[in-house]
Amino acid sequence: MRRLFPSRAAPSSAPQWSLEEIAGEYAYPSPEELGDGGEEGAWLRGNMVASLDGAIHHGGRSRPLSSEADMWIFGVLRGLADVVVVGAETVRQEGYGPARAREAFADRRAASGQAPVPVIAVVTARLELDWSLPLFAEPVVPTLVVTGEGAPADRVEAARRAGAEVVFAGEGAVADPARVPGALAARGLRRQLTEGGPTLLGQFAAAGVLDELCLSLAPRITVGDAPRITRGAGLSVPEDFSLEGVLEEAGFLFTRYRRIRQ
Repeated sequence: MRRLFPSRAAPSSAPQWSLEEIAGEYAYPSPEELGDGGEEGAWLRGNMVASLDGAIHHGGRSRPLSSEADMWIFGVLRGLADVVVVGAETVRQEGYGPARAREAFADRRAASGQAPVPVIAVVTARLELDWSLPLFAEPVVPTLVVTGEGAPADRVEAARRAGAEVVFAGEGAVADPARVPGALAARGLRRQLTEGGPTLLGQFAAAGVLDELCLSLAPRITVGDAPRITRGAGLSVPEDFSLEGVLEEAGFLFTRYRRIRQ
């Protein structure tokens, strides 16, 4: 692993950085900074991987685009987060399971007042999920289901019977993306990580609540018709982000961008 940007000295000259070194590179803003920015003190970070030609999956899965270093960073980002926010379709396609406790992060999370693992929050419009999945039946901490106050009452009740906790973000039948970060922050989940999919990430970006984007660029070309990292109605004016860091490992680029607040 080597840092390409910014050009200050890397924390280590070893081929593989330690967990602490990578965690330092991806640290969330301090509690004081969180209190001054984001939605209700939240900081929403996106993490996605894409091929050189813009594909976010191959054969319906993101894993063929990943690498050992990418999965290492993926684990660190989860280890730093209070909550992992994901769309229902991604849960189905990627076979999401509950977050697992990692001994390497135990002391860090305890010192930060965090639960042993990040909460998984599933944003869903129809609440049509398999409640027998380990994500709902066997989590270390209860999985959250994020929807609108107008969601069907019977499906909300089914989610609760399965052990999920329901979080309402908006008055409609579906969650309002602009209100999701605040609804999670109100539960003390301020360090937020979304892993997509592209529709959810696009909704957050369009709503102006995506504070940071971590994009892994794989040195692979897939062709095909896989979507981009965001999907949805285009913005009337493109939103600007500033480059915060670039790491490189075996041809993979691990970039980090922060939204420029107007």
